[in-house]
Amino acid sequence: MDNEILFTERQRFSQWWLWIILIGINGLFLFGVFKQLVLGQQFGSKPMSNMGLLFAWGLTLLLTILFNTFRLDTQIRKDGIYVRFFPVHLSFRHYAWDKIKKSFIRQYSPIGEYGGWGLRLGIFGSGRAFNVSGDKGLQLEFFDDRKLLIGTAKPDQLNEILTKIGQLKQ
Repeated sequence: MDNEILFTERQRFSQWWLWIILIGINGLFLFGVFKQLVLGQQFGSKPMSNMGLLFAWGLTLLLTILFNTFRLDTQIRKDGIYVRFFPVHLSFRHYAWDKIKKSFIRQYSPIGEYGGWGLRLGIFGSGRAFNVSGDKGLQLEFFDDRKLLIGTAKPDQLNEILTKIGQLKQ
């Protein structure tokens, strides 16, 4: 069966500092909403309107929920690699083995090469990247000279399965 899943991985944003920042901002706005709307005291020396404060808190809460829903799903199947960065990609992107010139596991610099984590466009010809944490990934180089890096928290397992199916191409 060509669609048999040989490897699967699901990753989420797990950087502690990101969650500290998001929770801190939410807490600050929630405190402001409580102080200004419940206690009737202005929040800050130049307070926002009540509606503005509620809107800002709602926006930061939505941003936090959005970051919580982001996930990177990777599957290795006999017919290729499937990757989805949910909720940006609702369905999987398929990369067939016959379109891939090279595929190998490598260490990379998320900030230096791609400017951070997420859906990224590399700097200086690094190509695109789908990553949520860490510094290891599956590097794909296509016959049309495009490049794609897919972050992984399971580099050894991924290396093993690619070797087993003969798709580790360096």
